[in-house]
Amino acid sequence: MAEMRPITENSTLSPVTEGVDDEVAERLAVALRCVTVSTEDPAHTADAEFVRLATHLETSFPRVHAELALTTFGHSRLYRWEGTEAGAVSAILLAHQDVVPVDDAQRWTHPPFAGAVDDEFIWGRGAIDDKSRVLAVLEAVEWALAAGIRPRRTIFLAFGHDEEVFGDGGAVRMAEYLREQDVRADLLLDEGGVITDGVADGVDRPVASIMLGEKGYATVRLSVTETGGHSSMPGKQTAVGRLARAVARVQDHPMPLRLTPVISDMLTRMREALPEPRRRLLGLTDSRGLSRLAGPLVARIMAAGPTTEALVRTTTAPTVISGGVKANVLPQSAEALVNFRILPGDSVAAVLAHCTRVIRDIGVAIDLVGPASEPSRFDAPGPAFDLVAELASSVVPGIVTTTGIVPGATDSRHYDGLAATRCNFAPIVLTAADLERIHGTDERISRLNYARLIEFNRRLIERLAAAPEAGGAPR
Repeated sequence: MAEMRPITENSTLSPVTEGVDDEVAERLAVALRCVTVSTEDPAHTADAEFVRLATHLETSFPRVHAELALTTFGHSRLYRWEGTEAGAVSAILLAHQDVVPVDDAQRWTHPPFAGAVDDEFIWGRGAIDDKSRVLAVLEAVEWALAAGIRPRRTIFLAFGHDEEVFGDGGAVRMAEYLREQDVRADLLLDEGGVITDGVADGVDRPVASIMLGEKGYATVRLSVTETGGHSSMPGKQTAVGRLARAVARVQDHPMPLRLTPVISDMLTRMREALPEPRRRLLGLTDSRGLSRLAGPLVARIMAAGPTTEALVRTTTAPTVISGGVKANVLPQSAEALVNFRILPGDSVAAVLAHCTRVIRDIGVAIDLVGPASEPSRFDAPGPAFDLVAELASSVVPGIVTTTGIVPGATDSRHYDGLAATRCNFAPIVLTAADLERIHGTDERISRLNYARLIEFNRRLIERLAAAPEAGGAPR
C-alpha cells in the first residue's frame, strides 16, 4: 500500500470542518428537484425527470463529460475514466439517481422535491440516499480533471437509475457490460455504511461502519383459500383467522441468532472503544474469533435492539396483509407478505423451509414473490479496506473504523466478482434521528457532511493516482 500523500499543492489532509459553499450546495439542490422516483412498473418511469437530471449533470460537470467516456443503459450512466496503465482497473464507484416515493409531503419541513437550502442543510428526497453520492463523485472528478490529475488505473463511475426497485434495468446491465469487458477492479465502493454518532450503545466515539457486503432478500407470500359464506354462520376456521395464525407463528418464531465472522470482526475492531465489562467479554477469543462461550452471549445481547439484532439474525417482517371485502362476508381467500433479510450462512431455501416448519399448516400456501437474492460473499478486509478506513479517519478524525454488513439491498450485489474488495460506505456523520430520515420524512444532508463526502472522494482519487498499488491487491 502506498503511503498517503497529497498530489497537488492545494490538497490537504486536515479534517473537514467547514460545509460546502452556496454554489456547490445549489448543484445538489437542483438534482434534488428532479423527481426521479422509482416505480416497479416501467411504464410509469419518470423519464422526463431523469432526462432533466442528466442535462443538469452534463451542464454542471463539463470536464467530466468532455474527457470521460459515457455509456448509457436506459437512464443509468456508466463513465470510464481511462488510466495511464492500459487494461488495469483500480475502482468502480457506485451511486444511484433514483429515489423512493414520499408518503406524506405535508409532514415535511420543506416540500420533498423543492431542493431547499439553508445555512446548515440541503433538504429533499435523495439528499442522503443517494443523489449526494452521485454529485459528490462528479464534484471530485471535475476537480481532479481541473487539477490535471489522472488515475494510474482506470476508474469506472456507475450511476444506476432503478436501485430502489432492485436495479434490473440499470446495475444489472452495467455489471454485465463490465463482465463482458473482463473488468476486475481493486475496489468497489457503494452506499450502505456511514459514521454513526451516539448509535452504538456504550461507545462514546463516532463509529465508521465500512460494510463488506449485504444480507440477502426474500419476500414470502402466505395465502389461504376457504369456502367463504355469511359471517353469521362461520366455521371453525376462516381464511383471515388461519392466515393471522400463520403470520403470528412466523413472527413469534424468528430464525436463529448467529454471530457471523464479519460481525465478530466488527466487534473485535470496536473493542477498544467499549466500556468494561463488554471489552472483557469481547476479549474472550479463540483462533476463529469470539469463543464458543462468548459468541452466543454477545449475539443474545445484540438481539435486544432492532438495529443490532439485524446483524445477528435473518430478520422477519410481515409487511402486507389482505383478505375480505365486507364486514359480514367470510372471505374465500386471504394473503400476507413477509419480508426476510437473510444473514450470511442462511439462504432463500432455508427461509422457505423455516416458514414451513414453524407454520405447521398444510392449508397455508408458502411461496416466493418478487425478486430475491442470496447474501453476498464476504471477503476478509484487505488493502482497499485499509485505504477507505484511512481516508475516513483523515476526513473525520477520532472515529472507530470497523467492518459490518448492510441490512438492506444495494446495487453493489449485482457487481459480485468484479472487484477484489467491496466496501459500502460514505464518510457522513449521522445520529439515530438522521438515520430515520432516510426513506422517511425530512431527508436532508448537512453542508458539512456534503463537504466530507466530496473531500473523501477527492482524497480517494488522489490516492488512486499516487501509485500503481494504491487501493489494490497485487495482480
